[in-house]
Amino acid sequence: MKKIFLLFAILWTLQSCTTSETNLSSYFNYADTLEAAGVRMIPIQTPKGTFKVWTKRFGNNPKIKILLLHGGPAMTHEYMECFETFFQREGFEFYEYDQLGSYYSDQPSDTTLWTNERFVEEVEQVRKAIGADASNFYILGNSWGGILGMEYALKYQKNMKGLLVSNMVASATEYGKYADEVLAKQMNPTVLKELRAIEAKKDFANPRYMELLIPNFYHEHICRLQEWPDALNRSLKHANGLIYTQMQGPSEFGISGLLAKWDIKNRLKEISVPTLMIGAKYDTMDPKAMEEQSKMVQKGSYLYCPNGSHLAMWDDQQVYMKGVIEFIHQVDQNEK
Repeated sequence: MKKIFLLFAILWTLQSCTTSETNLSSYFNYADTLEAAGVRMIPIQTPKGTFKVWTKRFGNNPKIKILLLHGGPAMTHEYMECFETFFQREGFEFYEYDQLGSYYSDQPSDTTLWTNERFVEEVEQVRKAIGADASNFYILGNSWGGILGMEYALKYQKNMKGLLVSNMVASATEYGKYADEVLAKQMNPTVLKELRAIEAKKDFANPRYMELLIPNFYHEHICRLQEWPDALNRSLKHANGLIYTQMQGPSEFGISGLLAKWDIKNRLKEISVPTLMIGAKYDTMDPKAMEEQSKMVQKGSYLYCPNGSHLAMWDDQQVYMKGVIEFIHQVDQNEK
């Protein structure tokens, strides 16, 4: 009896190893690409000519293809590298991507390119290039990437399977109001007074501005980890300040650029694909507004990160990743 059991155990182990090797071989087989660690420069047609954007593919899964949309505008994919281990463990196919104007992609100087509408068309071209469609295409956008994800869904949701909006409200006006009426009042009054004086003079190049914001606002509401991850530091170092300032304004402390009056809240009801809204207790976005948004879309869910801020994928990582992964699996299994 013991010999039979031992033989069965050996056969089971060999079969498991063979199955695992087969799955791994399939997962890392990018038959349609040059062997370049998944990196590909995708040509993008724009009104000002053709440019290329940087993408990096992980995995091969015809059922789940996730496009990560970074924030900023004009940050980089680097701060989203934390998804790599979590998503590869699940066998998801996913793509890191630097939007046009960001560090690893082409950086044209024509400022007329930096509009929501043009960025939406860029995402659609990337979708086609990676071979994603309504049977498998998910967008996960953080911050500005959340704006872009919602805007894309409003035009092209017929090409999507699911949408994840991470830490971004659907109204820039509400974002600014929350910064002024809630977050600013939590700040040391002396610090706030000095910040407002610099803002009144529009002296944003003054190093004192960030000297005040980083410890008193960014470490409270952007990323609460005592030591910021290398990936985040690299992304900040590589940010395109010209595009960021034009669209967002000089900092995360409110919004004053081209996006200042952006508002699609009354259109959320048009989004019919399964949608996860992600909010966090210490975020620059009101977590109650994020929860409200989850009820405004047709098939919404809400994920709350009680220890997280704007980059909850870092400072409330386990809660964040568990919720994101569960949502994707549920949509894949048609349970949403």
